[in-house]
Amino acid sequence: MAASFAVMGSISAPRLSSRTRRSAVPPVSASASARNENGSSPSCRHHSIAAPYLVTRRDVVASVLSSFVFSQLGSCEDALAEPSVGFREYIDTFDGYTFLYPQNWIQVRGSGADIFFRDPFVLDENLSVELSSPSSSRYKSVEDLGTPQAAANKVLKQYLTEFMSTRLGVRRESNILSASSRIADDGRLYYQVEVNIKSYASNNELAVMPQDRIQQLEWDRRYLSVLGVENNRLYELRLQTPENVFLGEEKDLRDVMDSFRVVKAVN
Repeated sequence: MAASFAVMGSISAPRLSSRTRRSAVPPVSASASARNENGSSPSCRHHSIAAPYLVTRRDVVASVLSSFVFSQLGSCEDALAEPSVGFREYIDTFDGYTFLYPQNWIQVRGSGADIFFRDPFVLDENLSVELSSPSSSRYKSVEDLGTPQAAANKVLKQYLTEFMSTRLGVRRESNILSASSRIADDGRLYYQVEVNIKSYASNNELAVMPQDRIQQLEWDRRYLSVLGVENNRLYELRLQTPENVFLGEEKDLRDVMDSFRVVKAVN
């Protein structure tokens, strides 16, 4: 059998996903794109090609394999781009709190918080739980912090203290976006606080002249906190996310906030 065969028309390309079609569209031959005088597509029975296009078996196999690989790559990209769906529940019976977190987030140890989870793809997006010391705190209610606005001022001050930098030319801008209270289905009172913090840094912090120390935005983040009291302790669920990510994931993040509960600790 001959090692090659003649094709009298163009070979139709395998169907690809829209993502792949944009990045890997095979070249179209002049015969395939040609139109007859009345605008209809040419027919193989009435249309002849002066010089037949020779396709080897190797070309056919390579074409099939490449279309399969491109379609699989497109599927993987679509899967990575999909937002997280569903939650898992974290329960700490020893310290006394529970919450839901996105099921694709991973736990990070050694962060200093009681518990810490992080988005594996957006590293600036995370959640943690902070607890007051059981030996030095005697909270009876979250109202011990004052009004929600007073609690928001304390939360923002704590964030700014933690983000204090020794670098030259660093400036922080902060704003309390909201401060509210709610009674959850467990009958307990919780405070919810949202703040925005922007950090600016100089691109030439050692420059002598002020005009040479141009400050640029290095990050812009939303911080969401839920405060509750139980077991004579103050509990704070913290969520951190970049502002440009927040709008796309606001519903999930608010679901996490609403899920936070403090419970009686098991001694």
